[in-house]
Amino acid sequence: MQTQKTEFANDQGETLSGLLDMPGSTPRGYALFAHCFTCSKNLKAATSISRSLAAEGFAVLRFDFTGLGQSEGEFATTSFSSNVADLLAAVRYLDDRHEAPVLLVGHSLGGTAVLQAAPSIPSAAAVVTIGSPAEPAHVRHLFDDAGETLESEGHAEVLLGGRPFTIRKSFVDDLERHDLPATIGSLRKALLIMHAPLDEVVEIDNATALYTGAKHPKSFVSLDDADHLLSNEQDAEYAGRVIAAWAERYLPEPGGPDMDALNAEAGEVVARTYIDGFRTEVRTPSHALVADEPAGVGGTNAGPSPYDLLSAALAACTTMTLKMYASFKKLPLESATVRVSHGKIHAEDCADCETADGKIDEFRRVLELDGELTEEQRARLLEIADRCPVHRTIHGEVKVRTELADEAGA
Repeated sequence: MQTQKTEFANDQGETLSGLLDMPGSTPRGYALFAHCFTCSKNLKAATSISRSLAAEGFAVLRFDFTGLGQSEGEFATTSFSSNVADLLAAVRYLDDRHEAPVLLVGHSLGGTAVLQAAPSIPSAAAVVTIGSPAEPAHVRHLFDDAGETLESEGHAEVLLGGRPFTIRKSFVDDLERHDLPATIGSLRKALLIMHAPLDEVVEIDNATALYTGAKHPKSFVSLDDADHLLSNEQDAEYAGRVIAAWAERYLPEPGGPDMDALNAEAGEVVARTYIDGFRTEVRTPSHALVADEPAGVGGTNAGPSPYDLLSAALAACTTMTLKMYASFKKLPLESATVRVSHGKIHAEDCADCETADGKIDEFRRVLELDGELTEEQRARLLEIADRCPVHRTIHGEVKVRTELADEAGA
């Protein structure tokens, strides 16, 4: 699993800061995670849940809402409606750069925002709330002490989680404008409600109201003695694993239009890289894999580099060729292991190279042959290694012809 930094713009053109947790293989689907009120993408629970989902094969985007964490903008100018708009901006980003999310997950008020946004996200098949209020206005009590100041001056400074925030009356008024029960009743998406019975911040009655208002398919999972912020890492990791298992039955079938937008025809390999990183989806007609670059050169190390893949092709072709020859000649070869390394060397240091100047590519192979083989048989297999088709391709004359797809009539 790798985590990469990412950015995208909200509706006001302000840059929102996000983290994309990627699994080690092609994602089974993309998920969007919304953090709790005045929290950030780096909250311990958000990190643990997202990474647990990534470990189960999901790619998860978590980001800071406007004015929070590392995102631009002023928190004082935001509202519940702007949070919903930020979620939709995140969806557009995923749709443009990767794939539209099939899973929406929200913690506390983030879960309430996810519910409000869900009808506008057609790609989402499943929605999860964790300790979420049944009404956006649930957070209004946090500003009770500042009520008179809000009414008289239109804004007030309040302490939330031990930190000062400026709240405007327009924020409070906006909370009242949303009819979440009506939204839940017409959701038409699978819903999982997770809540701790002893939650002292958002009472369990909120989970009851959400569950009662929703139509099937709907599920409830108790988080037992967890606190509201899921500060115990084990509770957060458990939530992530349960979400992954629950969501699986509601996701599009592998190979369906949402999961298989990158298709390879017989005889070809297709690769796609987006501008915000080096992570590359690679597909053959029957298989999918990921290529990337190491973190030291700007990648996320989510997969082998292109030269690693080339070395892998040479190594695999070599061992397959040795197996075929040994089987044909009935040699007692039990297994063949090839270690390939790639590097650049100066041509002047290469005694058997035709090139005299500059640098050349050098692949080094080390063969490990297991079995009761004679020295003569080992020597012969060493010769056969040079006859593998990939080896011959690398040493032969190669032409790579490139054209634009639209110019080729594709």
